[in-house]
Amino acid sequence: MNAAQGERRDIPAQSNHEALSALKAEGYNVLVDLTCVDYLPQGKSPRFDVIYRLMKFDLDGGNDLGRVEVHCSVDDKPVLRSVSDLWPIADWLEREVWDMFGVAFADRPDIKRLLMYEEFVGHALRKDYPIGKRQPLIGPKDGNLPMSPSFNILKPTIVGE
Repeated sequence: MNAAQGERRDIPAQSNHEALSALKAEGYNVLVDLTCVDYLPQGKSPRFDVIYRLMKFDLDGGNDLGRVEVHCSVDDKPVLRSVSDLWPIADWLEREVWDMFGVAFADRPDIKRLLMYEEFVGHALRKDYPIGKRQPLIGPKDGNLPMSPSFNILKPTIVGE
């Protein structure tokens, strides 16, 4: 990781909240991103890395005073403590990580799906998610939406042709 990106720190899963709380106390007042990586094909153990990207932001001058990337490795049935009490934006980011990767966050007020629809089965960005898996469809049982042409029927046209 280069200087513009900041430093990397690895923390244990069981103390993610305490470690991130300490970083917030050090002045990392912005949670820039929260994401996950699935290392299934590489055979890495633990399988997942949950990554928190934090920034020290000078509220008076508007300057970036430093960044840190925090990696938290978790196994196949991952559960971490939520950090939405430290950074409210984590509410949305944790829902996205749960929805796409299946990483659960304990003590959460709401963990419903964010990107996928409620009937979706599984977690689409896991490396073991079957690529050809059929999912329940949204909408009327016959698949026809009134006054809505099918996306597959429409063909893009280039302006001026």
